[in-house]
Amino acid sequence: MDTVSGGCAVDPLHQMASVGRQALTNLTRFADRPAICDGSTSLSYRQLGDMTARLISVLKQAGLRRGNALAILAGNRAEVLAAMLAANLMGMRYTPLHPLAALEDQRFIIADAEIDSLIVDPQKFGARALEIRAGVPHLRHLLTLGPLSGGVDLLEGMRHARPAPLIDESDPQAPAFVIYTGGTTGKSKGALHTHRSIQTATLLMACEWEWPSEIRFLAATPISHAAGGMLRPVMYRGGYTRLLHGFDPEVFCRTIQEERITCTLLVPTILYALIDSPARHRYDLSSLQMIVYGAAPMSPDRLRQAIEVFGPIFVQLYGQTEAPQCIATLRKADHDLTRPERLVSCGLPSAGLDVRLFDSNMKEVPVGSPGEICVRGPLVMEGYWKRPEATAEVFHGGWLHTGDVAVRDNEGYLTIVDRTKDLIITGGVNVYPREVEDALMSHPAVASAAVIGIPDPKWGEAVMAFVVLQKGAAVELDSLRRHVKERKGGPWTPKTIEFVDQLPLTGLGKIDRKALRARFWPSDARQVS
Repeated sequence: MDTVSGGCAVDPLHQMASVGRQALTNLTRFADRPAICDGSTSLSYRQLGDMTARLISVLKQAGLRRGNALAILAGNRAEVLAAMLAANLMGMRYTPLHPLAALEDQRFIIADAEIDSLIVDPQKFGARALEIRAGVPHLRHLLTLGPLSGGVDLLEGMRHARPAPLIDESDPQAPAFVIYTGGTTGKSKGALHTHRSIQTATLLMACEWEWPSEIRFLAATPISHAAGGMLRPVMYRGGYTRLLHGFDPEVFCRTIQEERITCTLLVPTILYALIDSPARHRYDLSSLQMIVYGAAPMSPDRLRQAIEVFGPIFVQLYGQTEAPQCIATLRKADHDLTRPERLVSCGLPSAGLDVRLFDSNMKEVPVGSPGEICVRGPLVMEGYWKRPEATAEVFHGGWLHTGDVAVRDNEGYLTIVDRTKDLIITGGVNVYPREVEDALMSHPAVASAAVIGIPDPKWGEAVMAFVVLQKGAAVELDSLRRHVKERKGGPWTPKTIEFVDQLPLTGLGKIDRKALRARFWPSDARQVS
């Protein structure tokens, strides 16, 4: 495989259709249904198709063609979905930029992915776009959703443009998406996906997850990432998407009530905030029939609280940038409060995937023993963009190595213990932070927790915890240590506990262990990629 141009030759007889071709079917099949609303713009599927067609005309007038590399930096707005569809149909390679990422990270991604065209929301990111362009000479096209000096105003152009024919000009085997990893250690890597892996993710989400009969999806997290991945199965099923410009408990709950939202996606940190917010008591949230959660481990005690609050409507996704969103699923029925061991599981592997647990010698481990989750199947990326050595490493032995350690029970359910590189070895004992975090969060005074290993002259590494307390709660350090020791044992008990107001998070809502470790480790050797 060529990690720059992409391309694994596929017999045309067995080649999957492109993402854009599926979108055209959806736009036609559900033409008169409501498709998307961002609070100011509301579009039916027919109107979304018209917006996409006009946008394609403007992009072509600006000189963009099949093979261009496009990035988008914008908040949650309807035009972003149209731009994503336009990129798919025109055969451009698309790279999303996280709106919360730092300038350095965004500039690195644009340079590394060889982006030549950037669509930006000037109201929020105009100044940032100009900073990016100043530092990336090969960025030729600055395209804006509104006026910005030096940019091509797409909205103005679309008002006067004749809609282009909605046809699929893409090559299903060509690079379609380069999506960058979270970058919690060093520079992030671009996972190269063709239409095959993205189509597979769409089909798996559509069939593996227990969607409501009427899909009214609320996206409060950025559609540049996981929430955007869910827009495809929502469209596949003819559903409606309501976009929010960030998570505010009051706005979130009010929108559910007013628009009778039936499903949403939440990362654990947001779900914790929703559980603790008084706003949920002020609104009728009974229309919710499915809450998908994932992207980071969730405390089983907090999950139990969530089920008691909202009912058995939870679906857990397990995936990663290299195999998006659908490696395994824990379905609604699996969230059984009478089987607490299931609440820590990430579920069963998705259809069509071969998912196994291997030791360091690539030998499959027995039931109940920890091993690294390794994956084969059409969901897996082509490799890392321009990173042949990293690609060879992650595909060692002919499998995608996820870096996640799990155990499998007798029924095949997977329970993630932790990340391989997060392992703390203290006094010769292997301690996974997830185990300690779950023990800490089972204490009623603890709202959230993060655990790392820090240098220790006696133990090699010592367990350190950062704890956020529930509002108005208090607990003695020794009491909290005893709580962990009673549940896990001495080696798992934090030598040091630091109370903090909040935990640092990456742009994807995951605990930023790199930031926590920065005070204690002189280099990035312990960081997690």
